[in-house]
Amino acid sequence: MSADALTAEDLAFLARPLHGFLTTAAGPQPAEPRPVWFEAAEDGTIQLFTEPDALKVRRLRRDPRAAIVVAAPVAERERWVSVTGRATVEAGGAHDLAARLAARYWDLDDPTRAADLAAMLAGDLLRVVLHPETVRRLAY
Repeated sequence: MSADALTAEDLAFLARPLHGFLTTAAGPQPAEPRPVWFEAAEDGTIQLFTEPDALKVRRLRRDPRAAIVVAAPVAERERWVSVTGRATVEAGGAHDLAARLAARYWDLDDPTRAADLAAMLAGDLLRVVLHPETVRRLAY
């Protein structure tokens, strides 16, 4: 099934602490998907954070086309959601997003993880916002 927006079922699935695999347009070079933390925002976009010198940032500045695929873990029935569209690189909101996602993916009562988050937040971060143009999904 294909659509141009995320459904309520998609949003519930994407609210789980699953890894997404982000792919950016690479022109003649092969795509290099990267696992990322992400958030499906209330406005229907997919957001993630990254360091300013990341390869994905350089590629998105050359060509804003991107895709993310999120799949259910092996022990569950097959399910995935794929979102493709244009991505923007934003200066604001990345640190707040990183803090929200760290709380979703890590146990921040663990001193090691809390220190990891503090180090992350001490650095420069950018927010990548993927604006869905096509959403595909499969669920058994």
